[in-house]
Amino acid sequence: MATGNINVSVENIFPLIKKFLYSDHEIFLRELISNATDATLKLKHLTSIGEAKVTYGNPLIEVKIDKDNKKLHIIDQGIGMTAEEVEKYINEVAFSGAEEFLEKYKDSAKDSGIIGHFGLGFYSAFMVASKVEIITKSYKDEPAAHWICDGSPTYSLDKHEKTERGTEVILHIGEEDVEFLEESRIRELLVKYNKFMPVPIKFGTKTETLPKPEDAKEEDPAPTQEVDNIINNPNPAWTKQPADLKEEDYKSFYRELYPMQFEEPLFNIHLNVDYPFNLTGILYFPKLGQDMNLQKDRIQLYQNQVFVTDNVEGIVPEFLTMLRGVIDSPDIPLNVSRSYLQADGNVKKISSYITRKVADKLNSMFKNNREDFEQKWNDIKIVIEYGMLSEEKFFEKADKFALYPTVDQTFLTFEELQDKIKDSQTDKDDKLVILYASNKDEQHAYIQAAKDKEYEVLLLDSPIVSHLIQKLETSKENVTFARVDADHVDNLIKKDEETISKLSDEEKESLKTDLEKVIPKEKYTVQLEAMDSGASPFMITQPEFMRRMKEMQQTGGGGGMFGMGNMPEMYNLIVNTNHELIGQIANTKTDKKKERLIKQSLDLARLSQNLLKGEELTAFISRSFEMIK
Repeated sequence: MATGNINVSVENIFPLIKKFLYSDHEIFLRELISNATDATLKLKHLTSIGEAKVTYGNPLIEVKIDKDNKKLHIIDQGIGMTAEEVEKYINEVAFSGAEEFLEKYKDSAKDSGIIGHFGLGFYSAFMVASKVEIITKSYKDEPAAHWICDGSPTYSLDKHEKTERGTEVILHIGEEDVEFLEESRIRELLVKYNKFMPVPIKFGTKTETLPKPEDAKEEDPAPTQEVDNIINNPNPAWTKQPADLKEEDYKSFYRELYPMQFEEPLFNIHLNVDYPFNLTGILYFPKLGQDMNLQKDRIQLYQNQVFVTDNVEGIVPEFLTMLRGVIDSPDIPLNVSRSYLQADGNVKKISSYITRKVADKLNSMFKNNREDFEQKWNDIKIVIEYGMLSEEKFFEKADKFALYPTVDQTFLTFEELQDKIKDSQTDKDDKLVILYASNKDEQHAYIQAAKDKEYEVLLLDSPIVSHLIQKLETSKENVTFARVDADHVDNLIKKDEETISKLSDEEKESLKTDLEKVIPKEKYTVQLEAMDSGASPFMITQPEFMRRMKEMQQTGGGGGMFGMGNMPEMYNLIVNTNHELIGQIANTKTDKKKERLIKQSLDLARLSQNLLKGEELTAFISRSFEMIK
């Protein structure tokens, strides 16, 4: 058997870099500026512990375009390299050297901010460059070095006359990648990936207006000066302690993150944890309303202030992906599949932490200022209800602050609701019946009928309400939900003192026969009920279970989940035998007039339920005009 060592060489790493390492060539700039940042932060750390006897000063990273010569320069004032270090960290493809540095200074460098693990870093330059130069001068008292490579395994390494500490990387941009010589393209990438890097990044200059001298005339123009154009904010809000930030600071940072978003966020949640993982960030609740199709991917993921992605699915619980803001963690693996993320222990802990933090913030808001929380409810409920459906731990915590508004805009917790209706709204099985409407306008007649009986009616109008009440019914003991226009309401109403019918049994039997001649049996089940004479003559209800399953089908669940397929439209027609019109129908002698009255009454009931459309609606309007004549 032959044995040996496998070596990763420059010769076989170049094709890998150019074709497979990154799917998007633009990443090269993130990598090179990450390296420049590391070089700067390494120097900062060494000077702070007294190991580097130099002045740190106020270093920055500069990006320059030389369009005429097709060159892009990335210049830092960091730790620099000796020729020996160039040999070690560049020629031996030992990545950026950041891991080695962090290992060497692991105790003191814990919070240095050094990035350290963005892959092959420097070599990503060859994705866009036909030739790369490095001119570097170490903070140590050694000559500067000049390294040149054209993307082949050969390179040159010589001394250089550079006297200032730091490194300059020069990319000779290839013909296929000349877009990276455009100022607008580079600015776009710097803002996308490096907007919050911890070291100032200069890209060109800008004109700054100065105050006028005291002796200047009014018509004199204000003096100006050229200053460095720093495109990043090295100290973003999420890197600071919550105690050091005011409400306006959070709003200002939101505007910085989303300059085209003109509506202020409702509130924010500051994340800050260093055990058992490192994570900082700020999440904002925008006004969400009823729309579940709001743009997701508005939370930005950073790693040590370097932008990674705005697809945080798997890291942030799905119900919170409708929020906005920033999460920064060095403990989240990069460039891996979603399935890997879902299995990663740290990622699971981070997701659980964020869920808990959001729940705690909402509970705190509810307890400290309930009135304000109620005012915000309609703008945030979609997130909370979605969370209650999808995250069991969040569901348990939400029990304290989730609100159930009535049609009169009174907000109740579930416990308050139970206490309020426990003596008045139970069915024949002694289950607590919670009545709700999903549309105040469409179900107005049914809401009014329930209110006339002094029943409490909730307004649950979010698109996932069917799923939510299913969850509540399985989680709460002895509770059932019924929409005000559902057949289940009959069980509740029948518990009241029974109303005596004005029609005899024979008259009712005859009436039912007449009704069933006109009303299609495949769609309606006719039920004669003795109700108050002021109640509607015809009321249409739908079996609660069937309607709910259909709604769940439409919002991605229910029907398919239970194997129901396409459920038929079935309704109950409740006929109030004490209404004057029903008595008139029963006593009408001619079949033609009776049929017309029944059709007209049925269509009016259907109209109130938005069930009358197309040809049937046209026929109803025509018939109505005829009856008026």
